Amino acid sequence: MLKKLLMAAIGAAVLSGCGPFWVNPYITVRESQLNWVHIHYYNLNRKPIRRISVYMNGLGHVEVKKGTSELVSNDFAKGYNEENWGSIKTYRIDIDPKHANDIFQNLVNYGVLDREKTGRGSKKTAFDRFIGVKANISNNTYSAQENIFEVDPDLAEQLLDVIREFDDPTK
Repeated sequence: MLKKLLMAAIGAAVLSGCGPFWVNPYITVRESQLNWVHIHYYNLNRKPIRRISVYMNGLGHVEVKKGTSELVSNDFAKGYNEENWGSIKTYRIDIDPKHANDIFQNLVNYGVLDREKTGRGSKKTAFDRFIGVKANISNNTYSAQENIFEVDPDLAEQLLDVIREFDDPTK
């Protein structure tokens, strides 16, 4: 009897004091100025490589960079002697913060914060497009240097939809 009570007390202490060993990546996103997502898209079919970058924060500020310059995706690029160094256009858009929050929630629903995805990779071996994402949503961050088209094609299409909403990357 004492052994059962001791085991029940230990079990209650463990369950009440500890949360799960993982963080739930599928959260309800609350509006916050601190939320942001940064998406990079490259079309590798053409030379020079066409690039587009979309940065959006929780206030609804959206910055779109487009061109063939490395500056589109890397503010610290060093190739100033390259022929296409000046090929960059930047513009800013302000959207309703509620709309930005809806975009963040959609990306979370498709797993942008889920680091434990398995079995969702693409069967394709060579890719002519690259899409990457960095995000901080509701104090959960994601940053990886992987092609989302390779590891999660469904999420990649959602990211591409965000880019399409603010610019047509095929032009």
